[in-house]
Amino acid sequence: MLLKKVRLSFPALFTPTAFQGEGDKKYEATFLIEKGSANHKLIKEAVDKMVKEEYNGKLSADRICLKDGDDKEWEGYDGHMYVKSSSKRRIPVIGRDKSPLLEEDQKIYAGCYVNASIELWAQKGQWGSRVNAGLRGVQFDSDGEAFSGASVAGDDDFVDYEEEVSF
Repeated sequence: MLLKKVRLSFPALFTPTAFQGEGDKKYEATFLIEKGSANHKLIKEAVDKMVKEEYNGKLSADRICLKDGDDKEWEGYDGHMYVKSSSKRRIPVIGRDKSPLLEEDQKIYAGCYVNASIELWAQKGQWGSRVNAGLRGVQFDSDGEAFSGASVAGDDDFVDYEEEVSF
């Protein structure tokens, strides 16, 4: 499923990380989805269908990857749902023109808007029952205000040597 123009949070898209330093390293990201949006309806319908088909309609909300952002005190989460997704394999991270992006490009950051390809899957086994989201790929859509106020200097932040500089 493709979530269009969602806000990126907690990205680990170029270097895999392990939860609290333990377990398998994964590429992961959290996507903020505006409540009531087409993206919200798309993922909610898919989750509801999976819960009905795989768990006979009985799975507690804490076992589902789609969460209510109003329950968090994190910047930008109010009024949104969010879904955390991950992959053990490196996933494509591309620009608007579909060319590969590198971490050095500094195009992908917490707070930008992306198109996210995710896949819901039903977990059943020794670790319990859950609906999880697998991360398939991320495409940069547009800039947004960086979370935590962190930003990278742009061209306008430096001296233009075509103009005369005086001190």
